[in-house]
Amino acid sequence: MAAIAARAGVHVTTVSAALRNRATLPLSTRQRIQTLAAAMGYRPDPALSALVAYRAGTKPRKAKLPLAYITNWDSMWGWKEAPAHAAFHAGASSRAAELGYRIEHYWLGAPGLSHERLSNLLHRRGINGLIFASHRGKFEAPVALQWDKFAAVKIDFTPHRPALHNLTNDQRAAIQMAVRQATAAGYRRIGCVMPIWWDDFVDTAWSAGFLAEQFRLPERDRVPLLLYADPGERRLVPRPEFERWLTRHRPDVIVSYAPFVQPHFAALKLDVPGDMGFIDLFLTDDNHHTAGIRQNCHRVGELAVEMVVAQMHQYSFGLPKVATTTYVEGSWEPGSTLPVRDTHASGADTRPIASAAG
Repeated sequence: MAAIAARAGVHVTTVSAALRNRATLPLSTRQRIQTLAAAMGYRPDPALSALVAYRAGTKPRKAKLPLAYITNWDSMWGWKEAPAHAAFHAGASSRAAELGYRIEHYWLGAPGLSHERLSNLLHRRGINGLIFASHRGKFEAPVALQWDKFAAVKIDFTPHRPALHNLTNDQRAAIQMAVRQATAAGYRRIGCVMPIWWDDFVDTAWSAGFLAEQFRLPERDRVPLLLYADPGERRLVPRPEFERWLTRHRPDVIVSYAPFVQPHFAALKLDVPGDMGFIDLFLTDDNHHTAGIRQNCHRVGELAVEMVVAQMHQYSFGLPKVATTTYVEGSWEPGSTLPVRDTHASGADTRPIASAAG
């Protein structure tokens, strides 16, 4: 760092501030020093960076440093209506505050906000840590920022380009755990219902996990997966389609998300768990008596902040050579919608139940 300062004709503290992209320095100065450092092959000392990060964490900061939380939904705040995405943001906000940062929201759909303009805006404000979250697949397009100026991660799978380090719920393992819990409780014919867009949103992790686990079941007990078209994302499975599927395949337990199927139960006079069991793949706070998976989305948001802050401390800016994915396990919660059946009478698979890690 001293060599960079000597070459640039500035103090070492100026170099340090420039490499951290501090907005207290003029943009031209930051860019000049960052370019010079890259040309000189500068790489931060990981041990020193860790020590600085530790010391910073033990001292209260007067002003919290900003991290950008970048969404691309139908509206600026529409993603808050989705429980998972609201929890991602809550987790990121709480963890950022603990580490001396604050979350600033930016919406890619804002009128006139091009990728180039956003990139310049963030850099001028001294923001070099980015979290991409709540991106709808229908807005899929490569994000073209000045990546060498930023450390970035994404929550879930979109945007797909460029490849960024990714944090997400382990949906494949979660649905496999649901199937295993059902078989261990004595259920034989396990059905799964969800809209196609819900599966597409997680790069088909739901269907992949379900079909992989179903392959282990006796062929006579394999109930076809009901993936239904829902272009308006109204969530609820069309009643005629659902009724035909029930009549033809007669599952003794359904694995789904409550808003997709539950409103039909009373209309079709289905008694849960008398007629069949039910497992909710995304338990919310009001589902106290339902068996299912707690997705731990809050932890996903926390980890996103921890990862991007670690990159910043190590001056690890730019796109990764090899992008990685970190999965957060779900937690199983028993409930009255999945009572244990007589496994000997049913001939069910009684293999030990695995964790959400698979």
